[in-house]
Amino acid sequence: MPENVFDRIERLLTSQAIEHRVLRHAPVFTSVEAAAIRGAPLASGAKALICKADGQFVFFVVPADRKLASKPLRNARGWKSFRFADRDEVLGLTGLTPGAIPPFGSLFGLTTLCDERLGEQAVINFNAGDHAISISMSFADYLRAERPELGRFAE
Repeated sequence: MPENVFDRIERLLTSQAIEHRVLRHAPVFTSVEAAAIRGAPLASGAKALICKADGQFVFFVVPADRKLASKPLRNARGWKSFRFADRDEVLGLTGLTPGAIPPFGSLFGLTTLCDERLGEQAVINFNAGDHAISISMSFADYLRAERPELGRFAE
């Protein structure tokens, strides 16, 4: 049986001896619901977003209390077209539905661009391939595990 996304995250973190906490909870479908059930600040949520820019998929991670700065990003990167991936595209790329995607674009063959302000939180939280499983880990360890491109991608 092929590994699910949660198992792949666990293997990645364990292989690098990264401390993390797994929380199993009732399914959540918004960042606000997730923060409440985790008992964590909304800003600590690592929200993963997949977009399509000039025909290529781009994977962003932003603090859950912010939104992607679509127009400034499009202008700064010189993209002629830029939009959020639709549900079918997300499912095809990740095997997951929106809201269950962890902040590891590398698991799906995508480069991760992470808003540096997520690092204002020592500990980050995210859904781990399932609406009913969250992982908490240090932002420093997240950087070590994923090695995302850091920048200002949210507003």
